[in-house]
Parts: sequence; C-alpha cells; structure tokens
Amino acid sequence: MEDFLSNLSSAMATFTFFYSTATFVFIYAMFRDHFPQHLQDDIQKYGRKLVNFAYPYSQITFDEFTGEYMRRSEAFAAIENYLSDKSVVSAKRLKADAVKDGQSLVLSMDYHEEVADEFNGIKVWWSSNRTTPRSLQFSVFPAVDEKRYYKLTFHNRHKQIITESYLAWVMNEGKAIKQNNRLRKLYTNNPSKDWNGFNPKWSYVAFEHPASFDTLAMDANKKQEIINDINKFKMGRDYYQSIGKAWKRGYLLYGPPGTGKSTMIAAMANHLEYDVYDLELTAIKDNTELRRLLIDTSGKSILVIEDIDCSLDLMGERESKKRKIKEDSDMDPISKKVKKEMEETTDSKVTLSGVLNCVDGLWSSCGGERIIIFTTNYIENLDPALIRRGRMDLLIEMPFCCFEAFKVLAKNYLKINSHRLFKQIGGLLGKTNMTPADVAENLIPKFEGENVELRLNRLIEALKATKNGGACRPNQKRKRRNSNLTNKKKK
Repeated sequence: MEDFLSNLSSAMATFTFFYSTATFVFIYAMFRDHFPQHLQDDIQKYGRKLVNFAYPYSQITFDEFTGEYMRRSEAFAAIENYLSDKSVVSAKRLKADAVKDGQSLVLSMDYHEEVADEFNGIKVWWSSNRTTPRSLQFSVFPAVDEKRYYKLTFHNRHKQIITESYLAWVMNEGKAIKQNNRLRKLYTNNPSKDWNGFNPKWSYVAFEHPASFDTLAMDANKKQEIINDINKFKMGRDYYQSIGKAWKRGYLLYGPPGTGKSTMIAAMANHLEYDVYDLELTAIKDNTELRRLLIDTSGKSILVIEDIDCSLDLMGERESKKRKIKEDSDMDPISKKVKKEMEETTDSKVTLSGVLNCVDGLWSSCGGERIIIFTTNYIENLDPALIRRGRMDLLIEMPFCCFEAFKVLAKNYLKINSHRLFKQIGGLLGKTNMTPADVAENLIPKFEGENVELRLNRLIEALKATKNGGACRPNQKRKRRNSNLTNKKKK
C-alpha cells in the first residue's frame, strides 16, 4: 500500500509540473501573439525591474567576436585560458584541445557549464554559453549565427572591485597562461569561397622551423644590425604610440634564389617568438577580402608575402591603368563587353592600392606588434610606391655566399671553425657567385663516413666549375635584367 501511495504521489507531482509548464507556455504564447508590442515592452521593462530588486546579482557578458564578427575578442581568449585550470577542478563536463607537440592537452569547461572562482574573499561564478540558430538548419557546417560567450555573475555590492581589479587580474593571468601553453603557428589563408564556421579564413600547422640567427649564413655585422632592429621594434610600443604611428615594421628581403630569404623569416619568428601568416595573394578575391584577412590576424605575428613580384602583376600597375583607359576608348562596344566578361572571371582582383593600404594605410593599424615582410628575387621589378620608406622600413639584401657566411655553414655542417682549406675557399668565394644553399649542398655528406676534407674539396671543385663557367657578378645580372625589362616595355 505504501508503494502504491508513493508511486501515486510521484505521478501527481510529475503531472502538476508538466501541467504548470504547459500553462505557462500557453499564457506566454497568448501574451506574445495578442498583446500590443508597446504593452509587451512595458510589462517586460517593469518585470525586469522587479526581478533585479529581488535578485541582488549582476552579470557581465564577454562575446567571442567584436566589431560585427570581424575580429576575435582578446578578452574572450584570456578568460578561456584563465578558466582552464578552474574547469579541471570543478567542472563536470570538459572540452579538450591539443597544444604544442600534439600530445599535451588543454582542458576547458563545456558549453552551459559553470565554475566558481574567488578573489580577495569575493565569490564569483563563470559560465560558458553559446546561442543556437533561431531556425532549423540542415548542414554539415556549424550555423553561421551561432555565438559563443562567457558570463560572469557576482553580487551587486562587489561591482566596483570586480570591474576595477578582478577583471584586470583575470586578463593578465589569462595572457600569462597563453604564453606558457603557446603553440606558435604557421598560417595560410583559405580560398574565400570556402570561408564559413567549419573552414575559417586561416588554416595553420605548428611552426617548428629550427632556423635561428646563430645558424643563419650571413655576414656577422649585418646580422647583428637586423637583430638590433627587431629587438628595438619589439620593445617599442610606447615609442610608436608617442610618435603617432601604428606598431608595425616592414622589411623587404631581396636577392637571388637560394640566398636564405625564407630562412631569415624563420629566424626572425623564432627570435621574436611570433606566429607567421603566409599570405597567398592569388587566393584572395578582391581588396575587401584582403582587409578581412588582415583583421583576422593576431598581434605578435609576422605577415609574409613571398615573391611579391610573382604573386600579382603589381609592376607598373598605375601605368597599365592609363594604357587601359586609352585602349578602351578605341574599342568597339562588342569588344568592350567581351573584355569586361573576361575580367570578371579573373580569380583575383587584388590591386596594388589594396596591398599598399594593408601595408601602411588605415587598415594596417588593426592589431599591434606586427612585422610585414615582402620577398623578391628581383627588386627592380617592383613598383617604387611599394618599397618606399614608411612602407618597407628596412631593405635587406640577401647576397651570394661570402666568406663570413661560409664559416657559419662550416660550423653548422662540419662542426669546425677553421681548416687549412679555408683560405683557398675564401679566395674563390670572392670571385664566384654561389648561393649559401649551393655551398651547403656541397658540405652535406654524400655517403657514410665521408670526412671533412673530402667535403671541402668538393666545394672547391664546385666553386672552380662555377667560376670557369663564366658566372656574372650581381651588378652584371641587374644590368641584363634591366635591359630585358626595357625591351619588353618597348615591345
């Protein structure tokens, strides 16, 4: 009998709960559909006041994206890092993400989970949330209107301490945790037609390039000048702010293929501990998408455009526009229409002005502590507007291998600082154009047990062969390329 009464009581309680819920839903639907909008607003307004009077807690929301979803909030990222340790202790549902070598895990609380925190004896509560789409969508990709955010709840009497001290402490702690767990990344931009919640603007892999300034084959004095320049930039936040300039610096690396331009970029990134964004201009539809990509990069990063003279037809773009206007004026209407259709099917419409605006225009100030690097094999092919001072602050020539660079390579590959053959090699390098990459290739052992002297002799033979082959000096190559460019323009 007792079991029967117990079951009956439980069933009645369940029925009462569902009946009350259904009644509330029905009343709310009638209120929403049949009450005038101005009356709904007044009722909700005074209802919130009543709730606030009876509920002595305040809340602060931190959205993942700011500025019309153009940029990820630094506050959101810092809070996410800060709560990772708290979540492990008290949250029941966790999310895991791999960092560094892919074996370490960082845990964070799952959506709609809550953890408590304490600051100077004040207790607060953090919750992780996300909104779901208003309408049902059937897609393999996440919903576009999905939003993620953190919510902080605390008692009203502690509002001043929370807003003035606690939040600043959380930001600093979160940034410190990020630095300790930081996986430096090498990014590449995805084609814009594929951008969505599942496939973002940038994809990345772990940046694990081992290059450093110690192993970079270059004249020691020139190398030290570059190190001093980037160190001064890294510590120059207050200086840039005082002179009214965006905290960025531009470098142009130029020289023949194989002289170490990509290695220089990797050495800079490792020295500064910056991420690298390798920007492929041909995958960008137009200047608007170029700006969106730039906004989506983070601070403490290097933005790289390699072989800028090959990425797009930027050489003499302004002159080509003048020629285009003249040509269009001489064309018949049908030819103009065909030409316009062909231009509209071009994959990329990024222009020189668009690139310049990203380098030193208004959009270049989005995000601080950024280095922009262009590389080219032929500096004379670039539009002067692209490489003027203020856009490219430092032009770094990556020359053929000199004796100082050879000694660095000998130390890297042979583990020696001197040898009786060094004098002969130094004399040949002064008369021969050989890139550091070619020198290094001759120093690599070709079979097991090959000794140092055999490798040095192989390099000597290669230098003699290059010298006898009539290799021209860099200034002669420039003259020939300039002559070829002049002939092409005349044609």
